[in-house]
Amino acid sequence: MTQASLPAHPGLVIFDCDGVLVDSEPISIGVLVDHIARAGGDVSTALAYDIFLGRSMATIRQLLRESHAVDFTEDHMEAIRQDMRARFRSELQPIPGIRETLLSLKQPFCVASSSQPDRIRLSLTVTGLIDQFEPNIFSSTMVKRGKPFPDLFLHAASQMGAEPRDCIVVEDSPAGIQAAKSAGMTVLGFAGGAHAELGGLLKAFEQLQPDAVFTDMQQLPDLLQSIKPPHAL
Repeated sequence: MTQASLPAHPGLVIFDCDGVLVDSEPISIGVLVDHIARAGGDVSTALAYDIFLGRSMATIRQLLRESHAVDFTEDHMEAIRQDMRARFRSELQPIPGIRETLLSLKQPFCVASSSQPDRIRLSLTVTGLIDQFEPNIFSSTMVKRGKPFPDLFLHAASQMGAEPRDCIVVEDSPAGIQAAKSAGMTVLGFAGGAHAELGGLLKAFEQLQPDAVFTDMQQLPDLLQSIKPPHAL
């Protein structure tokens, strides 16, 4: 774990979902790359991690259309959703230690993800985490602009009654880290998912400089405790 000087004690912890709560990114990227190939495109797994990680499907569709001449139709999207759901139900696992970590947190928390609400709920249900978050589940479909824009995190904070400066975001993607920084929130970069090495997360974190970087979810409670409250000297 590496740590910078962290600001005020967070009144709210905002978790990304994919790659932070559930170890879904290898599944998601695999399905996406497969369907891009079926649609006539050619995007490698490494490139998919680089340009798609943490982004909404609306943004991914736009990037594919503009940069790779791949235009996903609604039929394509439905096929992707069906494949994703099937693989999640059979393969998806929680991030190691996440349930114990959530049960130990003293701060309120929520989830704010680029995924659609039904996919977020499926992910959390399959991995046994849904009871920890419902109804505090926020999706990029609820705002005009997804990550790397700050809209989703600001929406989550507003709905939870927290000031942005008092929020801390736990993220694994460059887009999410940029969004949290733009929202004026403290952001912790998590590099403990199965995709961390292939996704080049630690290298990306070096450039983006989140307020702290950690690789074991069980480190989070102590990391949060190290953040001093606003009135502390």
